[in-house]
Amino acid sequence: MDSLEVLVAQVQALSGSTDDLLHLHGLLKQLDDSLQQQQQHHQAIQQCLLQLDPAKHSLGFLYFLDAFGSADISMDQSESFISTSATFINASSVDQVRMAPEKFTNVCKRMRDETIRVQRPIRAISPLHIAIRKLQPSSEYLTPLHADLLQICLLAKCYKAALSVLDDDIFEIDQKKTGLTPKDFLLFCYYGGMAYVGLKRFEKALELFQHAVTAPAFVLNAIVVESYKKYVLVSLIQNGQVPNLPKYTPSVTQRNVKSCAPDYVEFASVYSTRNIGDLKRSILAHEEVFQKDNNLGLAKQVVSSLYKRNIQRLTQTFLTLSLQDIAETVQLESPKDAELHILQMIQKGEIHAIINQKDGMVSFLEDPEQYKTRDIAQQLHGQIQKIIGLAKKIRFADEQVSCDLAYLSKIGRDRPNYDPEEFEVVPQKGFTNL
Repeated sequence: MDSLEVLVAQVQALSGSTDDLLHLHGLLKQLDDSLQQQQQHHQAIQQCLLQLDPAKHSLGFLYFLDAFGSADISMDQSESFISTSATFINASSVDQVRMAPEKFTNVCKRMRDETIRVQRPIRAISPLHIAIRKLQPSSEYLTPLHADLLQICLLAKCYKAALSVLDDDIFEIDQKKTGLTPKDFLLFCYYGGMAYVGLKRFEKALELFQHAVTAPAFVLNAIVVESYKKYVLVSLIQNGQVPNLPKYTPSVTQRNVKSCAPDYVEFASVYSTRNIGDLKRSILAHEEVFQKDNNLGLAKQVVSSLYKRNIQRLTQTFLTLSLQDIAETVQLESPKDAELHILQMIQKGEIHAIINQKDGMVSFLEDPEQYKTRDIAQQLHGQIQKIIGLAKKIRFADEQVSCDLAYLSKIGRDRPNYDPEEFEVVPQKGFTNL
């Protein structure tokens, strides 16, 4: 116990200048094993934490808190750990916690686990959001905590809270700065896609599921398989079909992922017939699998999307149609169901139509938007500026890769011979022989 008191005194003395912090960090790393051995003495570690200021002594506080969370925690201690962790995350020094990103990540993940264990995941949303911003060099960096925040938002059913990180444009993945692993990236895509599904933003969900499925890989893993299952269902909802995977998809995924999800592949095949009855029978046939994968609700939304898509096809053929005819054509149970579907589609802007309540007729209209208003111009300008910014980042990344020694060495091995015509001839005009 005396050693803990000595360490506390060293933390208090060496939490000032940058040089002192570097010295303290080296000392903490050396003593980390012995500190972890004290993990069973929760009361002693808690007393140490009470002597430290989470804002001034963030680095030392972090090591003690990590030791506290590394052992088994009782339900009574869980509350203390959650509240202490939340306070620390909120008050901690950004510069100090970035000196030990793995420790910081460990503490945040343990806090997440404890909030789940006490069935209060919502308590972790705000602390994890703050932790992400402290761990990120900028909002363009992906961290190991992104997936944890998204998982918590899903468990708490607070899908909108996930937008705080999902709406960021991620361009940087740096393992040295954030401790990110390939698993963290895949979970970010998977949980992010699920959050977007919860918000009915299927286009964005599809984008993230595709990122997971097409991520570089040498073996197929469970996250990719589960992402592909949702990719199939969301593709049907958003586009009415499942496109071929991009050419850059890893060969191991291209060869094996469909065989890992045969029920979903068959379901997509039935969807292509546009027959509601067959699709409903297909859901019943695969209901057990969909239920086991927690995808039954999403599969039912696929059926609803087929109703809408069949109604949209009618707008391409007819100018006026009765609700009775629409119900019969798209296999709805009654004209009232047809009216409800049409009203929902009109409200969402999916079709343009007028319903005559008196005679039950529906008149399909052209899109009234002329795309020449000030709001449209501002949206276009915003998208253009975003594309220009993205082009600059791509150009910068291309320049970095072109100068990377490892890349140039690999290119040299792959293509030992060169064609002189690929290189520009240096102009000789104006030069004299030396």
